[in-house]
Amino acid sequence: MPWQTPKALEDDPQAMARVQAIMASPGYRQADQDVAFLNQDETRGVRLQIDYLKPELLLGQHGVGHTIVVFGSTRLQEPGAARRKVEAIQHALAGDPADAELQRRLNVARSIQEKSRYYEEARAFGRLVAASGKGPEDCSVTLVTGGGPGVMEAANRGAFDVGVKSIGLNITLPQEQYPNPYVTPELCFSFHYFAMRKLHFLKRAKALVAFPGGYGTLDELFETLTLIQTRSIAPLPVVLVGEAWWRQAVNMDFLVTEGVIDAEDRELFWYAETAAEIWQGIQNWHRASGKPLLNDNKK
Repeated sequence: MPWQTPKALEDDPQAMARVQAIMASPGYRQADQDVAFLNQDETRGVRLQIDYLKPELLLGQHGVGHTIVVFGSTRLQEPGAARRKVEAIQHALAGDPADAELQRRLNVARSIQEKSRYYEEARAFGRLVAASGKGPEDCSVTLVTGGGPGVMEAANRGAFDVGVKSIGLNITLPQEQYPNPYVTPELCFSFHYFAMRKLHFLKRAKALVAFPGGYGTLDELFETLTLIQTRSIAPLPVVLVGEAWWRQAVNMDFLVTEGVIDAEDRELFWYAETAAEIWQGIQNWHRASGKPLLNDNKK
């Protein structure tokens, strides 16, 4: 066809050079393949749409029904790794006992080591959630984490231990990060916008389990509590793992006493200590609500 070949050089020796210049121009680049165009402020709406839509379609294709969300510190380690970190700092401090920075790091490492039991509980909880289904391909109740290390790694690892799929909702950050190695590859997503990631955390959620953590954990916890408190989403069980830690980190009773939340708002969550206690509590909550979580999940 005429449009499949450029203008003949015999008619215009400069025609091919002009055509190549046109085809190299950003304006000629197809819009959906033009990264610079898609990264403009004016196209943010499109980026928000596809940031939401890609995981939505893939989760649907894999039959993901309900999810159990697990959050917690990325800095918590499994017991063996935490112990090695303490030993390495102790060794360094032995050569320079007066080093205040090394002493500070040792105190932090010991604190992380003490909390490493939560890694084991998160891993055990992941196994319980995963084992509640009908088999490796059953995603009717699926564990979901932020896809990172620490507590999230532990929960995904628990599902991995029993050969069942789990989800990781990762986020692009200025510092390069890696997804933990236990998320199911086809269910590990990388979000650009925190808002879309948050939406997917709660869209299918039937429980939120928060282990000790930092700003990210607190952010997800309080956003969920706010949405439940304001009736913006349907109620769901919220479990804080490690009562002693959480009571020191966030004094909810003080907030009630100060009048900034109502006494009934204190009932939007409860504390638990072990994986079995968490999982049983979530099932009891749903059973009491009249809609058992596993009613159609496991025969």
